[in-house]
Amino acid sequence: MRPSDIQQIGEHLAIAWEGGGETVVSLENLRNACPCAACKGETDVMGHLHKAPSQPLRPESFRLKQLSSVGGYGLQPVWGDGHSSGIFTYSMLRDMACG
Repeated sequence: MRPSDIQQIGEHLAIAWEGGGETVVSLENLRNACPCAACKGETDVMGHLHKAPSQPLRPESFRLKQLSSVGGYGLQPVWGDGHSSGIFTYSMLRDMACG
């Protein structure tokens, strides 16, 4: 399922989906869930997780500067602190809906 509309509303990202339904996720939760290797680590062939020390996030770390579509499967945000390597799949975004 793909988005039909994406809008930033204050401190939230709202996504309307083709076929119906909507996901609303806070920018803070989105940034904290970044799936990139720098944020979540990488698993080697032996199954060991390798992760750099966590960097403290600043207020600009939660400010969305840009949002780009990646292929037909996800979105890639650019944050106010310059971080831009996380790609959120559409299924991941649907699962992040605010309660």
